[in-house]
Amino acid sequence: MTMEQILAQIRSFSGVLELAPQEGSGHPEISWGDHFFYYAPDGEIPQNRQPYATIVTKNYPNDGDSRLDEPGRWRMNVHAGTQLFTELLGYPPRSVDPSTIDFAEADVFIPHPLYGSLGWVAVVEPGERTTPRLLEVLGCRRRRGHGARHHRSDHGFV
Repeated sequence: MTMEQILAQIRSFSGVLELAPQEGSGHPEISWGDHFFYYAPDGEIPQNRQPYATIVTKNYPNDGDSRLDEPGRWRMNVHAGTQLFTELLGYPPRSVDPSTIDFAEADVFIPHPLYGSLGWVAVVEPGERTTPRLLEVLGCRRRRGHGARHHRSDHGFV
């Protein structure tokens, strides 16, 4: 799938809010052209949590191992959590060994180059091998955000 096709799928999920910074938006220039996804059925960017998924289209500081500055390359990142991370990669986040991973390999699940040990997974240029499972993971994590939001709301934490 193309990035636009995956964006269309994510945008179709109920309660998902997309932040897509552009020039003049007031967001840092490095974020322009990237996409950040939150579970936010009220349409407001949550102030107390990070996005549950991102699409990045360029290298960020200390994050060049995926070679996203090459033309046409992009990476989907999802906070999978420990259980789903382990299911997808075969080992828990705390066992990530960056020296054994090709962070530039396309269409495979890998730990996020910087946040893998925190339960984030990534796919560079999702394709035939990863897209169906990736879309399931995105839907699952959105639903998890939904449950977490309700739990916090029930206890006055939102």
